[in-house]
Amino acid sequence: MSAVDGARTEARTVEGTAAVDAGQAAVAQDYSQTELIVCAAAALLAGKRTVFAGIGLPTLAVDLAHRTINRGIELIYESGVAGAHPEAMAEGIADSVVVSGAESVVSMQALFGYVLQGGNVDVGFLGAAQIDRHGSLNTSVIGDWEKPTVRLPGSGGATDIMANAGEVFVIIRRHDHASFPAQLDFVTSPSPVAARASGRGIMPQGHGVSTVITPLGVLRREDPYGELVLTHTHPGVTVEQVREATGWDLAVADEVAVTSEPTAEQVRLLRDEIDTVRLYLR
Repeated sequence: MSAVDGARTEARTVEGTAAVDAGQAAVAQDYSQTELIVCAAAALLAGKRTVFAGIGLPTLAVDLAHRTINRGIELIYESGVAGAHPEAMAEGIADSVVVSGAESVVSMQALFGYVLQGGNVDVGFLGAAQIDRHGSLNTSVIGDWEKPTVRLPGSGGATDIMANAGEVFVIIRRHDHASFPAQLDFVTSPSPVAARASGRGIMPQGHGVSTVITPLGVLRREDPYGELVLTHTHPGVTVEQVREATGWDLAVADEVAVTSEPTAEQVRLLRDEIDTVRLYLR
């Protein structure tokens, strides 16, 4: 996706970021869709303290935020690492780079039992194959359970993160009816809405999904029992395009803002210092 021409001085930006215009930062002349959503996600981490990050695009977003707008962010990995300071990009939760220089390494039982379930994680940052209007996630199967079209990795720690993190951010590479269906093919990580509707078990202590960053824009969910609402579109994307790509009647904020385009420096950091092997950038 190429940079969108036009005046940017009046463009509203994602919450927590400063407006980007010609007088403040040079907009990248050429950036990919992946770089766009990673930069939008990183902007939302301004002011966040502890982030339980999944591998993949969440890793890129957290690293970029740490290098640019939030030097004090504390990174937690599922393998038992808290306060990670990776020397290079992590390619998995057990990658040695997440341990080197970390402030603490504990058992997974201690991490989930004391750190996560103890209410010490501000943001859980996840990916997903499907998400519904209330923020439930599917990372298990696409299609029928017995004969799925695609069998996915499953929950990992996502179910626990959904239930116990203060809030959950989701970053997703696609925005279409397959990824945003009216009904999930399988509920791997239930939202507070789904948990309450089941009438079983203990209600989650966390907010659930508060923010979804997609190739078309940003959806927010302020009420733990409410629906996702379109609050931001990416440059060049219309509200109508986002609604048409969503499998339900998507609610829209009274005022829809426009996310900032990636700056030249953000793109340089992503390409030259963070994902130098192009593992996640596409």
